[in-house]
Amino acid sequence: MGRGGVVRGLGTSAPRQITDGAEPKHVQLRAVLAEMAANQLPPDAAIPSERELMETYAVSRATVRRAIESLMAEGVLRRVQGKGTFVASPRVQSHLHLASFTQDMRRRGKAPSTRVVGARAAVPPTDVATWFGLTRRQRAWCVERVRLAAEEPMAFECGWYSPTLLPGLDHHDLAQSLYALFEREYHVTVDTAEQTVRAELANPDLARTLSVRPGDPVLAFERSSRSAGIPLERVVSHYRGDRYELHISLDSTMPQESKDTTEGISP
Repeated sequence: MGRGGVVRGLGTSAPRQITDGAEPKHVQLRAVLAEMAANQLPPDAAIPSERELMETYAVSRATVRRAIESLMAEGVLRRVQGKGTFVASPRVQSHLHLASFTQDMRRRGKAPSTRVVGARAAVPPTDVATWFGLTRRQRAWCVERVRLAAEEPMAFECGWYSPTLLPGLDHHDLAQSLYALFEREYHVTVDTAEQTVRAELANPDLARTLSVRPGDPVLAFERSSRSAGIPLERVVSHYRGDRYELHISLDSTMPQESKDTTEGISP
């Protein structure tokens, strides 16, 4: 039936019945789809179409969509316009630490790559200029990049970089790890950083860049880094909420201040 079987990956066993009862039908169907995604279908495999699910489980389209949207919100499923709904790849997990995106992705077995959107000398916003100790009309390097893991957009970053520590930055290949470039070409190492993380909703431009829908959740990282006490960078990175998560380890020996704030780390 349908595309090679009503519920692919279920073998010849009869599909679970969804009945009227204390548990709503969309919750029952959500459990079926969650089991399918966890144990029966590999990442990036398509789940049955809405029509197939309606016919197999004798439920309405509204029930199917509610179950699917619930799992999409949790990052279990993802929808591709015009193609269908697919099992989502596992989220990339990042421990809070001082490292580059390239190092982080390689550590997790994801091939990192970068698409440079733009690089130019420009007058930064007032708060950034103050951070670097620049006068009102002095310029800094502005670099915009899309960070990818296994060819999938993971983050969009807009960074401002010191014109004093990094002269001629625009003459280099900025698709590589910037931290490695700074160390190799300028003998500058990022040794301290302060970072805040907040939840935001993707605006239309950011959504297009990250291949998500407008209004989808993203994690915004705002980082200020120094080298030997000298301001080096101010970067805001927006990560896909459905592809990225943080892991934080705390123990009773840590100072209370360290538990209350997360600093000095880079995604």
